[in-house]
Amino acid sequence: MKRTATYREAVRSGLREALRREPRAFLMGEDVGRYGGAYACSAGLLEEFGPERVRDTPLAESTFVGAGIGAALGGARPIVEVMTVNFSLLALDQIVNNAATLRHMSGGQFSIPLVVRMATGGGRQLAAQHSHSLENWYAHVPGLKALAPATVQDARDMLLAGLDDPDPVVVFEHQYLYPMEGELDDEAPPAAPFRAEVRRAGRHVSLIAHGGSVPKALAAAEQLAGRGVEAEVLDLRCLRPLDEEAILATVRRTHRAVLVDEGWRSGSLAAEVSARIMEGAFYELDAPVARVCSAEVPIPYARHLEEAALPQVPRIVAAVERTVRRDG
Repeated sequence: MKRTATYREAVRSGLREALRREPRAFLMGEDVGRYGGAYACSAGLLEEFGPERVRDTPLAESTFVGAGIGAALGGARPIVEVMTVNFSLLALDQIVNNAATLRHMSGGQFSIPLVVRMATGGGRQLAAQHSHSLENWYAHVPGLKALAPATVQDARDMLLAGLDDPDPVVVFEHQYLYPMEGELDDEAPPAAPFRAEVRRAGRHVSLIAHGGSVPKALAAAEQLAGRGVEAEVLDLRCLRPLDEEAILATVRRTHRAVLVDEGWRSGSLAAEVSARIMEGAFYELDAPVARVCSAEVPIPYARHLEEAALPQVPRIVAAVERTVRRDG
């Protein structure tokens, strides 16, 4: 049944469904139990499923992510919540050197069916230690899958798809999206999580984005339509493996690309996507690939400075207009 729900409610729906259908699944992380989660995504689940399956942990990311890896090795289906992507750096060794490598290092004898959920991104005035977009750090690592749900439906479906995967999956939930409302079908089978999706068709330029940048790209496309520019919006959805086929297909339709990425420009996911376009569709381009990224500073606390540092709709519109003008 379809209903209107917020992004956080969709995450909660996915968590509830995971715990109901998979007896080996459990959720653990900081404040996921009695407090209901730092972003209220697990509110009510402790009362419904009990402390064995909804576990509060100490403030020790390396420890509880490592415990999740051990539980996965032992046959459980752990869902580990890391409060923000910045804090996940304390567990980087566990994720990159253990979860991502153990299948390879064991010659395929072991799998790590682990889901790690992280809040990412800025826009909530949470300052420099809670607001960065480090998705590309994880998208760089073989052995991991990296998902970035940008819609209410994907917030539920990608979590469930991650639970079904035999390898470690990192799910990046943009914190600015949690109150966003959209249509949710709690009974729908999860959509294929590793394919990009065109959210808006167009013929003049491709806006390629993921996570919290997708609504901004869609808003920019709406403004551009009033100026006679039809922008196609491609939601990457999966950051590793990238859906290169979809990326090249949209560029071949529009012959121009503007990449929107809340990561810093240097070493960004946008840089990787740009390189793949240049390698796979160079002769299709009528203008150079453009990138709209965050300013190369720690994300500020003051609202006006934070807004200036992050990609915003006016910057996206301006980048598109420059790109469209390049060829005439």
